Amino acid sequence: MNQPPNVITQLPAVIEDLAAEAAGIDALVEGLDPADWARETPAQGWTVAHQVAHLCFVFRLAGTAASDAEAFRAMTDRAGGDLDGAVNAALATYPLDDPEKLLARWRADRDFAVEALAAAPADRPVPWLVRPIPPGVLACAGMMEVFAHGQDIADALGAVPRRTDRIGSVVGFAVLTWEFGYESRGLTPPDTEFRYELTSPSGQKWEFGPADAEQRITGDATDFCLLVTRRRHPDDLDVAAVGADAEHWIRIAQAYRGPAGPGRSPGQFDG
Repeated sequence: MNQPPNVITQLPAVIEDLAAEAAGIDALVEGLDPADWARETPAQGWTVAHQVAHLCFVFRLAGTAASDAEAFRAMTDRAGGDLDGAVNAALATYPLDDPEKLLARWRADRDFAVEALAAAPADRPVPWLVRPIPPGVLACAGMMEVFAHGQDIADALGAVPRRTDRIGSVVGFAVLTWEFGYESRGLTPPDTEFRYELTSPSGQKWEFGPADAEQRITGDATDFCLLVTRRRHPDDLDVAAVGADAEHWIRIAQAYRGPAGPGRSPGQFDG
């Protein structure tokens, strides 16, 4: 199995990429008028400020997991198994009406997570929502969150994110968690292996899975990331499937646990 350049086992590279991608959120929102922070994003009921606050919460949680296991367990225990409810409740604790304070909070939580993950031993799993995972995998999950919510912010502002081969960590994480779409719908994943052949932003070919697999997903790596974060409808993406299982997978793919959400409509972002 050929991996993208920033494989999840190469912790320093993943952390550097996470820091760079997270800094891209600053580039999107720094200097915005308060009215722009209050713009609705494609996620119903969430403004630009909500998106940034969500990232604050996720990065604070990840940093705590990497630096203080006991404090992390206390945070998750308070959620009582309802993480989505805890996330929504946490949004109300952020200064949504004060962009300057919210941006400062984001920078603090971002730096806290990056530093904690960088300091964590690469071979020692850290606690997470379902089971302990290596800090490199948690960093890739952070990359996925930044990609997804950064895209929502960009869509609200009419911006087009510049994608680089750093998204290889998002691709690798999505392949690693390929069962999530089935799990969120109460379905049993098929007993088969998929072949993924994707073209990176720089034109490299990224390949995962057996070369002779009958179930195949091919296409553009950026579009693949938009698919697995459900930020674009499959019909609007350069991602193709061969085989019944693969065709089904691209309709339900998601790289995060929990409810899939409504996703996006075909043609929603045309023009």
